[in-house]
Amino acid sequence: MVLPGLMILGAGIGQWVLWVGVVVMMAVVAGAACLIGGAWHRAGAATLVSFGGFALMLFAGPATYEIYMKTAGDPVAAVVTEVTDQHNRRGPDMFCTVEEVGGERKKYEVSQQENCFGQAEQGDRVEIREDPLGLLDPRLPDGPDQQNTTEITLGITAGLTALTAAGTFYGGQRRRKG
Repeated sequence: MVLPGLMILGAGIGQWVLWVGVVVMMAVVAGAACLIGGAWHRAGAATLVSFGGFALMLFAGPATYEIYMKTAGDPVAAVVTEVTDQHNRRGPDMFCTVEEVGGERKKYEVSQQENCFGQAEQGDRVEIREDPLGLLDPRLPDGPDQQNTTEITLGITAGLTALTAAGTFYGGQRRRKG
């Protein structure tokens, strides 16, 4: 369970500082592949764990971010001041500029990573979730067409974690002689 746990930790770190999370995840996946495939001589299990680790990298980060912000995030009233759809070389990217209604009246520019998918329009009042530690950008609330997306992402993450843990467990078992 240590390897899948480290993979989830790396994916969570990637939501804070992307390149650090990627380095951690790549190191853990490479270490798992070397251990399971090289030291334990279980190529199939090493392949399964490697593919599971890379898939976990895609789902575990958003799942940890969404769960953390929904449970520990501080709700703050805000208004959407601007919504832009920027087309760049990677394709369209949505950005929402939100400003707190009361208090410090902080302004934030949130991207699709923070749940800006065009569900809010300029002038809409929303309740954003701010990170109590101040490390992560605030998260916009889910839109009406985003029902159960957190649960689906969490379910996929749990399945990939179980697959990776099972592959690691299988790879660690001794082969039968004979």
